[in-house]
Amino acid sequence: MNYVIRSVRADEWAAARELRLLALRDPVAHLAFLETYEEALAKPASYWQERTAKAAEGADGAQQVIAEGPDGEWVGTLTVLVEEAGTKDWAGFPVERRQGHVVGVFVRPEFRGIGLTEVLFDAGLEWAWARGAERVRLIVHEDNGRAQTFYRRVGFVPSGVVVPLAANSDPDARELEFVLERP
Repeated sequence: MNYVIRSVRADEWAAARELRLLALRDPVAHLAFLETYEEALAKPASYWQERTAKAAEGADGAQQVIAEGPDGEWVGTLTVLVEEAGTKDWAGFPVERRQGHVVGVFVRPEFRGIGLTEVLFDAGLEWAWARGAERVRLIVHEDNGRAQTFYRRVGFVPSGVVVPLAANSDPDARELEFVLERP
């Protein structure tokens, strides 16, 4: 596999923006992401610069991992956020222990099925474990079967936590928490 798996650098905000916009045009984006293409497109360059810097190489609270193809093009990404015990998560649930939270998983369709997502997850998990995460979690839409199948294959299991989420104007949308305990 001639791909480089690495952390994003702060000055790569334009490439991070481009890949995010592509992800938001994926046919299952409405199930996988909490924002729309139009919302992301409207955000100024300063937003993308700050977002990328907060998840860049050397950042403490988050890390964005990318898969860079042989020609330098970005073909996949995921981000791991650190959630501290004693705080509340994005949905208002209490965080009981230090954990990683995987978000923004995307691999370009033409590069799916060749093992890149597994390698991205390995890198993200390694980063989280190195920062003392006791577990890593992610939230997945109940109707996103493709993602759920993958997450189970790499060791994540449903925790039983259900997050009601009015995503993209669907008042009945529900997200399921999947977790992976530290080995």
